[in-house]
Amino acid sequence: MALKAVHVSDVPSLDQPPEAPVVALSTSSRLHKGAGWENKAERLVVIGHRGKGMNALASPDPRLREVKENSLRSFNEAARFPIDFVEFDVQVTKDGCPIIFHDDLILTEEEDGKISEKLVTHLSLEEFRSYGPQRDHTKVGKPLLRKAKDGRLLNWAVKADDSFCTLQEAFQGVDPCVGFNIELKFVDDVVYQEEELTRSLRATLRVVYEFADERSIIFSTFQPDAARLIRKLQNDYPVFFLTNGGTQIYGDARRNSLDEGIKLCLANGLQGLVSEVKAIFGNPTAIARIKESKLALLTYGQLNNVPEAVYMQHLMGVNGVIVDLVQEITEAVSEFISPDAEDAVEAKVKAASRPKFSQHELSFLLRLIPQLVQQ
Repeated sequence: MALKAVHVSDVPSLDQPPEAPVVALSTSSRLHKGAGWENKAERLVVIGHRGKGMNALASPDPRLREVKENSLRSFNEAARFPIDFVEFDVQVTKDGCPIIFHDDLILTEEEDGKISEKLVTHLSLEEFRSYGPQRDHTKVGKPLLRKAKDGRLLNWAVKADDSFCTLQEAFQGVDPCVGFNIELKFVDDVVYQEEELTRSLRATLRVVYEFADERSIIFSTFQPDAARLIRKLQNDYPVFFLTNGGTQIYGDARRNSLDEGIKLCLANGLQGLVSEVKAIFGNPTAIARIKESKLALLTYGQLNNVPEAVYMQHLMGVNGVIVDLVQEITEAVSEFISPDAEDAVEAKVKAASRPKFSQHELSFLLRLIPQLVQQ
């Protein structure tokens, strides 16, 4: 499943953004530039979280420390499996370069033993590149630390390490058949001026329009005003609003429920929502409201690493899932969802082996799931 990119010659003037972007709907099994997602193909979209999965350094699961997240190595490792997109986080350095990094702060231990932490967006590109493994093997990068949820500082150690990369390098160094879900990253609870957001978004768009070629692109962001502005600045690529769906409360009410997310999408011409999967399981009736609003629905969260939870979402009408365990989930999806199979007999055999739910049984499961999620 893909969204067709545009050529540089088709780029609209960023100084005069389109005021009323028009979104053409598509019913094909592949999604093209500007396509709507409400006419879902049979195949569930699978998106690799930060490539082949996030790095959870405190987790006992070694698969979450297998390869450096948000790196060219991780993206290309994920591309070895039948995924549709890799998801990654883009921030813009103080000298205007879009780089790929998730955390707001970058931490290291200085030579005097003191811990240093700096906002990534306050670094120049050269300073950002000075952390971690270096492409020039004659140089030694600053050691990387990461803060765990319990507050512990951990060495950012993974089995297959890699250096940091820019958005441009991702376009140039990752298999072009794999789409990019570009999360536009901003610091939570910071009040941004529109000029500041626009400057960052323009820097990202310049790289996208120069290097995307035919690659599939989705934009997403937790920042409501950034979602509105990226939709205003371009009408070639779908924009999705990221939300915790009420599982966490913020000062900005637009971030605090699925219904607020729907309102934001409809008011600004966005194409869909990306929700924490627990919010969907906790409020399954929201799916109908999302579909009635002609919006697509993707989900993220740890439950998306459980094949049964992914299958349940497929039955419920979710369009796609962002996952860490790329190999395991793509294998599971291939088992319970037949793509455009050339072998019709094989497709029928697979279909016959799937669990069958009556409407009554499905309704019961949808009532049961919120109770299970709360336990």
